[in-house]
Amino acid sequence: MTQFPLGEAAPGVTAAKASAALPDSEIQARTDSYFNRTRQIVGHFGDCEVTYAFFLRCPVISAPGIMLEWLKNVMAARNCDYSVDVLHPEGEWVGAGEPLVYITGSFLHLADLETLLLQKLGSSCVAALRAYQMALSLPQTRFLAMDARHCAGYEMQELMAYAASIGGRAAQKDGAVGFVGTANDAVSGFFDTTHGAGTMPHALIGYAGSTVRAAEMFHETFPHSDLVVLVDYFGQEITDALAVCQQFEDLAQAGRIAVRLDTHGGRFMEGLNPQESYAVVNRHAPEALRRYRSDRELRYLIGTGVSAASIWKMREALDEAGFDKVRIIASSGFGVTKCACMADAHAPIDVVGTGSFIPEIWNETYATADIISYNGVERVKIGREFLFASARNRKDSKENP
Repeated sequence: MTQFPLGEAAPGVTAAKASAALPDSEIQARTDSYFNRTRQIVGHFGDCEVTYAFFLRCPVISAPGIMLEWLKNVMAARNCDYSVDVLHPEGEWVGAGEPLVYITGSFLHLADLETLLLQKLGSSCVAALRAYQMALSLPQTRFLAMDARHCAGYEMQELMAYAASIGGRAAQKDGAVGFVGTANDAVSGFFDTTHGAGTMPHALIGYAGSTVRAAEMFHETFPHSDLVVLVDYFGQEITDALAVCQQFEDLAQAGRIAVRLDTHGGRFMEGLNPQESYAVVNRHAPEALRRYRSDRELRYLIGTGVSAASIWKMREALDEAGFDKVRIIASSGFGVTKCACMADAHAPIDVVGTGSFIPEIWNETYATADIISYNGVERVKIGREFLFASARNRKDSKENP
């Protein structure tokens, strides 16, 4: 069991709005009524010291930082002592049903916090696991968190960005590049950066009237920034990518241009069809075609949208034109399975922009908490005895005699 360093936190956590203490009136309004009533009962009949165990029912990467920082701030505002034992430190893999954290303190001051603590734990841990799996699938690829538009408000955005940073750092420990940044200034601190990354949306290309003109506008406005150009707006990905490289040949040769593929899933990239897509992947990774296991995986390899075939086709076109230093950024639906398929096809992706680490099955993100001791006496509802510290100690003794 590891004692969590209450005075320290992962980058960005202390500044997160989701970590800021709330007044008691706000907590009472947001929590479940039965916790408010429990607090009133305990206040009437007498306080006791309790220990909560927090866990999830599915495997996750431990990401309790925002939850624990919020708890620290609330308990400081209440001038109440408590202690925390983190059984699985931030970034560590946690098995299904294993307690992540024990929190011990006054029942009076913890009773009404459970709902809000759980909100800040479950989805972060599941998203961190997905970010870890994605980064580990493509270990040489840099990942950019582009989740904001998929979030239901800013607090969720903070939780998801925090999760991507934790999952990315866990992958870095296993040799991957991982998540290196985000598209938003406000959550960039989680990645130890000061600004969000990104250059242009499709709207700028529509405004400019052509992909080359949008690139010219961007470069004139931001001459010291690398030029990352979306090339799918007019359905001429290769034509427009080469046109931009030719217009800014000095930047292309200096490695300061990247093309971003975001082709809509309803069509093939320029120059591709089912037969040509198959031929492209067969040239570079024939074993991937022999190993695919589902229609979904086959679509990621040779289907419409941003497929492994489209990435290889773009790389071939750039290299043949002498632009081998131009990087390829891929986006659009890059979840765990798609990343694994790209890895199987050895797709030459330099950067993946994605928000698809956000959990797909939301009921898997539900964290749970149970009180497991009252004034030092172990007690929990039938079926949850596995949460007891004594049960864990017996298990550790058997595994490590």
